[in-house]
Amino acid sequence: MSMSVASAGSAGAAGLPLLAELPAGAPDRRLFAPGEQRFAPYLVILAPMANDVVDTDPYGFMGGGWWRTPAQPYNSRVQEHVFTLSWFYANQRAWNPYYRDNALLGRLDAALQHYLGLQNPDGSWPEYHPGEQGKASSGFGIGYLAKTLANLRQANALPSRRAQLEVALRKGVDWYLDPGNAVVWDDPFEYTNQATAGVAGSARTLKLLPDHDRSLKLQDRIRFIAKWAQSPAGFFYDPRGMDINYNFEVMLPEMAELYLLTRNPQLATMTRRFADWFGYNLLREPDGSGWLTYYAVSDRTAEAFFDDVIPDPDRTILGSHFVPVAPDLGAFFTSREDQTATRQAWAADPAPVPALAKQDTSPRIIAHAPYGETMPTRAAKQAAIARLPYLRSDNFTERRHDDYGNQDYLYVRRPGLYLGAFFGNRQGSGVKAGTGFLWHPVAGTVIHAQQTATGCWGTVLGGKSDAESNLVASYPSKDLVRYHTPDGSVATELLVGPHSVSRRVTATGAATEQIPLVLQPGDETVFSDGTVVPYGQTRTATADGLVIRRGKATITITWSSRRTATLSTSTRTYLRDGRRRVHVLRIPHDGTLETVVRTAG
Repeated sequence: MSMSVASAGSAGAAGLPLLAELPAGAPDRRLFAPGEQRFAPYLVILAPMANDVVDTDPYGFMGGGWWRTPAQPYNSRVQEHVFTLSWFYANQRAWNPYYRDNALLGRLDAALQHYLGLQNPDGSWPEYHPGEQGKASSGFGIGYLAKTLANLRQANALPSRRAQLEVALRKGVDWYLDPGNAVVWDDPFEYTNQATAGVAGSARTLKLLPDHDRSLKLQDRIRFIAKWAQSPAGFFYDPRGMDINYNFEVMLPEMAELYLLTRNPQLATMTRRFADWFGYNLLREPDGSGWLTYYAVSDRTAEAFFDDVIPDPDRTILGSHFVPVAPDLGAFFTSREDQTATRQAWAADPAPVPALAKQDTSPRIIAHAPYGETMPTRAAKQAAIARLPYLRSDNFTERRHDDYGNQDYLYVRRPGLYLGAFFGNRQGSGVKAGTGFLWHPVAGTVIHAQQTATGCWGTVLGGKSDAESNLVASYPSKDLVRYHTPDGSVATELLVGPHSVSRRVTATGAATEQIPLVLQPGDETVFSDGTVVPYGQTRTATADGLVIRRGKATITITWSSRRTATLSTSTRTYLRDGRRRVHVLRIPHDGTLETVVRTAG
């Protein structure tokens, strides 16, 4: 059984024929091999996207706003879907009616002409303004153009354009791998996911265009990345701090591609260190539904959770190729059995394949697909989860330090809790310092700092939380931390016991203690004066405590005297089931307050 489209539609104004739309009811989900289901939504948008290639002026610009902003002719990143067009042209599948489609080839050729015309004389490509030497646009671009060249070779198509591609790729690789290139190899080294993508693209290019001298430069740049891209704490710099999303969903897959192309053992070593780091920062929900992340210290993005089972499209899949050499990483991927089940359910779904929304069309999803995957078995995943630091041990104090900016990442495990905190220079405006999360082995995540001023865990004075400062900390003992704002306006003493966390706060004026709680529908939440707080609602009470009962666990929060406190709900929910909702407890005080969180059960 195969699909076909009608003959190409009428020619555009400059003679470029239009791609025919898919037949009614296409594509048929049952025709897709499991690992290629992620191509289906791209197939749905292929004709509209290709038909938006401009055939007047600017000729070949991929218009329509499908991918990247600014959606301007000078932004070379807009053109990255040349890979997508080339893949569908070059690869024969029962579900691909555009295989060897002349209209598709004509629009691909036009898009390549525009893309190659954007290259700067030095080999770089612009993104945000004409002539810019872009680190990301050049790095990702080399990879997409190399893969496009491979597709065109496979189809034996566009020989003249292939020759131009080869010239452009050699120039791009020479620019990217030059150790004197301060745009890519900056000091201090930033946005390592972008640089790694460029090196991976260079490695892909050298598979197509072998060159001894360039290969030596490639290995030199891998050594540079291994030395400078990773913090001593274990994360990858993005730009100079930690970012959950960019580390796991962008950097790791790009590094996995580089590993598959070179088998350089330094990349495996880096991944093992990262897996160890990641294990402190992803909080496993006891019901197995997924993970909440310590995203309050992420530099760039707000990835607050990962579901235990992630259906396609899954941006992390390529990183699974590290699981055989870094087994602890297997904790964070969908298991092989669960992935099979989700793909079987997708194939059986009678609903039409939905079209991708404009901008949500990353070509990385399908560019990585040909590499396959190495997802962990369910047993291997569970074994990796059991090795997480806070599940393997119930008593440790771990402080990870990064010299740049004097950053401290603190993780404290005691029998009744697991606490995370951050002190030092905040590398991004969204980063929130101080106490960050509180997890309980039965209740799961109970306190979870947000990246907002109204949702962080801290002390608000004069409309600003101390978590928005570069907090200065000292560590008198493994159980005690003292920290303060640089101007001394708020000082906190944090004491961790076997089943409790105490925060003694002193501020220079009237302030508000703020605690972001994660509540679930079955929780029983009651202020000490008897005021019941229904899930998803807001209540105010004059009380000196709040009790949360969740199954066999009890979380009690007390403060030093009766205050008019408010527990207010937010719209923020976690995981696909949407059961975990953020509620923020606020306790006004005159400048001095002790709050104690106790756990039981």
